[in-house]
Amino acid sequence: MRPLKIAMLTTFYPPHNFGGDGIGIQRLSHGLARRGCEVTVIHDTDAWRVLADGSEPEPGTEPSGVRVIRLRSRLPLVSTFLTQQLGRPVVNGNRIAELLEQGDFDIVNFHNVSLIGGPGLWKYGRGLKLHMAHEHWLVCPMHVLWRMGRERCDEQRCLPCTLAHKRPPQLWRWTDYLEREAHHVDSFIAMSEFSRQKHAEFGFTREMDVLPYFLPDLDAESPGDAAEEPPVHDRPFFLFVGRLERIKGLDEVIRAFPKVTGADLLIAGDGDYAATLRAQAAGNSRIHFLGRVDSARLSRYYKQALALVVPSVCFETFGIILIEAFRQGTPVIARRLGPFPEIVEAAGSGDLFETEDDLVASLRRFLGDSERRERLGAQGREAFNRRWCESVVVPGYLEIVARAANRRGNADLATRARTIGAYTA
Repeated sequence: MRPLKIAMLTTFYPPHNFGGDGIGIQRLSHGLARRGCEVTVIHDTDAWRVLADGSEPEPGTEPSGVRVIRLRSRLPLVSTFLTQQLGRPVVNGNRIAELLEQGDFDIVNFHNVSLIGGPGLWKYGRGLKLHMAHEHWLVCPMHVLWRMGRERCDEQRCLPCTLAHKRPPQLWRWTDYLEREAHHVDSFIAMSEFSRQKHAEFGFTREMDVLPYFLPDLDAESPGDAAEEPPVHDRPFFLFVGRLERIKGLDEVIRAFPKVTGADLLIAGDGDYAATLRAQAAGNSRIHFLGRVDSARLSRYYKQALALVVPSVCFETFGIILIEAFRQGTPVIARRLGPFPEIVEAAGSGDLFETEDDLVASLRRFLGDSERRERLGAQGREAFNRRWCESVVVPGYLEIVARAANRRGNADLATRARTIGAYTA
C-alpha cells in the first residue's frame, strides 16, 4: 500500500516557535511518520525572525519520514506585514504553490497560517485539506479572545481591541473573505469541545471535528520511579508550568499562597510578565522562579509535585500541561474555565476552582491528603493512556481524514487512512 503523503503548513515549527502549537504539530508529524507516512512540513521563518529576539536557533534533527522546508525572504518584515494585511501569501506564495504541486500530496494540513498565508493559503494544493485551529485565530485577530489586553472577550469588538494591542487592523476581516475561502477546506478541527463551541459562538459557521493534543506513549517506567529519583526540591511543592504572561493567571496563586503553609510554589517558565510576578512574590521565601526548564528535568518536577496548578484566566483551546502532568501521575488544580473542566473531569484527576478561597482549599487538601493525591494521580495516568497518548490520537486523526475523504468521494484515501490508523507496531 502506498504511504500517505502529507503536507503540514504552518507559521511556526520548532525551533522557530514560541508556544505549544509548534510542538504539537511536530509531535503529530513524527507520530504519522512512525506509521509510515511521508510528512513534509512547510513553515515560515520570516515571522519568527520579525518577532523573536536574539540569534536564529539551530534546526533540530527530524526522524526518517519527516522533511522540513523553511521559507525565508530577504525582507522578512515586508513579507510578514503583507501576509498579515492581505490574508494571503504574497512574497512566498509562488514557492508554496510550487512545493505543493511538486509534492503531489494526499493531504494538505493547515495549522497556524496567520503569517504564512492567512485564509488565502487554503486554496493552495490539490489534496484533501484539513485546518487545525490551535488558537482562536479563525474568530479573533489577536488569536486568544483576550479583549483590550485586560479581560476575556464575550463579544466581537475587534477594531478597538486590535488597536489596543498595537497591531495593524486586518481589513479582510471586515469582509466575507474568510468564509469564501473556507470552502476549500474539507475538515476544520478544534482542539477541544470547548474550543469548537467557542468558534461557533463567535460566528464561525463551519462544522468542526475535535482532536486533542497528545504526548508520546508511556514506556515501561512504573509510577513508582519518582521515589527512586533524587529530589528536585527539598520541600513538598506545587508546580506551575508555562509562559509568564498576565493571561496565565499566576497573580492569583501568588496572592493566595501565603494562606497555605507547609509547601513551596515552584514556577517553571519565563516571559514578559516575569518581572511583575517576581515583584509580587518578593518577601515570600516559599515561592521559587526556576526560569526555563528542559523537558527531561521538567518531567521530574511533574512527578514529584503535589499537584500542577493551572490558573489561566483566558480561553485556552486545550492545555497541554494538564496531560503532561497526567502522564507523570500528577493531579492538577485548574481554573473552572475554558477546556479545563472537560479535561480534568474526563481524567478524574484533580480539582477545579473559581475563587481564591476554592484555590486555597484545594492546595490545602492536596497537601494534607497524600493518599488522595496518589489515587487521583493514578487515575490521571490511566486516563492519559485512554485519551491523550500517541497511539490513541494519531489513529483519531486518520479517522477524521477517512471521514472527510468519504465525503469527498475518495474511497481509496479513506481506506488507506483507516488501514494506517489500525496499524500497531
